[in-house]
Amino acid sequence: MLNASLTVDPAFVVGEVDPRLYGSFVEHLGRCVYTGIYEPGHAAADKDGFRQDVAALVRELGVPIVRYPGGNFVSGYRWEDGIGPASSRPTRLDLAWRSLETNQVGVDEFMTWARTVGVEPIMAVNLGTRGIDAARSLVEYCNVPGGTYWSDLRGGSPYRIKTWCLGNEMDGPWQIGHKTAREYARLALETAKAMRQVDPAIELVACGSSNRAMPTFGSWEATVLGEAYDAVDYVSMHAYYQQHGDDRASFLAVATDMDGFIDDLIATADHVRAVGRHRKRINIAFDEWNVWYQSRFPGETNLEIEQTPRLIEDVYSVTDAVVVGNLLISLLRHADRVRIGCLAQLVNVIAPIMTEPGGRVWKQASFHPFALTARHGQGTVLQVAVSSPTVSTALYGDVPVLDAVAVSSGAGVVVFAVNRSLDTPLRLEVDLRAFPACTSASHTALADDDPDAVNTVAEPERVVPRSLSATVDDGRLQAELPALSWNMIRLS
Repeated sequence: MLNASLTVDPAFVVGEVDPRLYGSFVEHLGRCVYTGIYEPGHAAADKDGFRQDVAALVRELGVPIVRYPGGNFVSGYRWEDGIGPASSRPTRLDLAWRSLETNQVGVDEFMTWARTVGVEPIMAVNLGTRGIDAARSLVEYCNVPGGTYWSDLRGGSPYRIKTWCLGNEMDGPWQIGHKTAREYARLALETAKAMRQVDPAIELVACGSSNRAMPTFGSWEATVLGEAYDAVDYVSMHAYYQQHGDDRASFLAVATDMDGFIDDLIATADHVRAVGRHRKRINIAFDEWNVWYQSRFPGETNLEIEQTPRLIEDVYSVTDAVVVGNLLISLLRHADRVRIGCLAQLVNVIAPIMTEPGGRVWKQASFHPFALTARHGQGTVLQVAVSSPTVSTALYGDVPVLDAVAVSSGAGVVVFAVNRSLDTPLRLEVDLRAFPACTSASHTALADDDPDAVNTVAEPERVVPRSLSATVDDGRLQAELPALSWNMIRLS
């Protein structure tokens, strides 16, 4: 048995949790849209063709926002193809994923679905093959009440979409319309100005680096924000992680990389703020993150052209779910600056929810830590003082076996914790003397004797959270975290 401790005190505040931290992402990629959220003719489909069994799990997952329609897809997308009578919409070749896009789901259909499941959209505009005119026209279509060309084509009430992404991963050579930092900065600035002239109330996300390993990371953000700082509200971050070979110890420690990525971006943004004498602070939209086994993906140019192909349908194990839970801890730890997060993606494509065409829907193992954190991780994030043994990793050196964060609310305190040890339980003691009213505890854990266990259509409940014991005595919590586990301890 390993031993670790942490101290929680309401005086040491990180920041308030923005509910949008628990967002997700729907892209026209693989089966995320078609046979994912949308499948006319399915027994569970509503009158608009959206699967209500999927919608129920989206609500249970607890996502308040969903980014749409991409992703790489948006950089070649003509949004006008997805409006008007469905029977007259063109089928286009999507070069991002070499797929046939029927445009049966477009802006209007997506907004219908969003309202049905109770989420707000984050809309991305195409700054790859298009630019200022298409972007400002889309804002007019979505947000202007009426009396103009595009708003009258929409008909009905305006959608009043608040948050908009100025393109996607424009630093990436794989991106259609890839640009240098200077080229993107100028386009983002002028597009932002035009979009705000249509609707001054919107907020805008500038593209940051596609990942921390990009050769332009840091300099890209400095250039883009140096040009467009006052025109935008957020800068984006993207990060995907996977286990490489047998190195499970490093995989369980990838949240340390996410921590460093966030800290570096904050430092860059604040440097630009200081140099430019800007008043506001730029916050972060971590609008793509997840576990993704990219080494299994053959690459876009090796794909056959298909309609609704099965692409990037990773199956998530207990180990993957523990890492997802740990990445959420990292995001919460930076809640003062990370205001938006989007788990990529929502259904079928590296997703917590899986479907079969004409068949069932089920939860992946990663569904559980996300849903429980989204439900109970609301309130004020507190700094925690951790004392923990370490584990040696090939990629990150010695890292703490225990990683944890605490969130305080009127209902009490919730501690989210991960035991990174591959084979040894961790005895945890939490000093709660600063919370004398917290006298009872409930402990929920995701762990399994088989760390590679997964949920499937045949065994949808193979991996589920389980209740464990925890005690509070004289201001101290005692709990045992299983080896290789994600844990939620609720104190009330």
